[in-house]
Amino acid sequence: MSPSPRRPSRNAAKAPRPEPNGAKASALTPWWQTHFDAQYLHEYEPLFDLVQDRREVARLVELLAEFPSGSRVLDCPCGQGRHAHLLAETGFNVDGLDYSEELLKVARKRGTGKNLRYTQGDMRKLPSKWTGRFSVVVDLFTSFGFFDDPADDRRVLAEFARVLEPGGVLVWHGGSRDGVMARFLTRDWWSTADGTVFGQERWFDPLSGFLEVQSTWRGPKGAGERTHRIRLYTASELAERMREVGLIVEQSFEAWSEKPLARRSSEMLLIARKE
Repeated sequence: MSPSPRRPSRNAAKAPRPEPNGAKASALTPWWQTHFDAQYLHEYEPLFDLVQDRREVARLVELLAEFPSGSRVLDCPCGQGRHAHLLAETGFNVDGLDYSEELLKVARKRGTGKNLRYTQGDMRKLPSKWTGRFSVVVDLFTSFGFFDDPADDRRVLAEFARVLEPGGVLVWHGGSRDGVMARFLTRDWWSTADGTVFGQERWFDPLSGFLEVQSTWRGPKGAGERTHRIRLYTASELAERMREVGLIVEQSFEAWSEKPLARRSSEMLLIARKE
């Protein structure tokens, strides 16, 4: 999983871009292979709120009303199981897949069962036995656009289409390039429960579409910094990529609300159906 563009803002300012630490290492190891760990959970602690998680799953249940209890749902990537666990509680038969074993350990501690299973894997190549297995796939919390090659993003969407049954739907939630750029926040900071202060500086490359984020922290357990980046898409770009793999966007909303997607919406939720 990756951070959403919404976050607890404390300050907005422009700053000169420094040379990110670990540039040589990142050229050898993609950031997403090591980023999703305990430090990630610590940094985004203010956003991981059970009340909000339940609101989001309630909205998903509303959107998925056509699918009866027991329908198979894939949460990919599922991270620490925030949504998968609650979807299983509502009666869906849920599989969660994520690359990070550290986050999966957290997810499994929350509980597993006959209606909730977790698998470690790469979302560009889902298990072959999953072909046509799911009524619903959910990709939530800006968990898309990680890869250097945009062809890999298309490959992810093709895998989602492959594992959906005919007539099944993909629920995609993440940042909208139009809205994020309309009110771009270059710098902000916040504190976590143990008093650690996190700051972020952000840069956007309009040619590649990459949003780069440098995080810096200082607290009782030490200090450090690291960088990650995500390719942002407009709604029209993403809808076209989905159409290419047989997924047709039927509805679009502003984040988790019932409001229709607008140009200044920083988050979008798309509902796409497999032809």
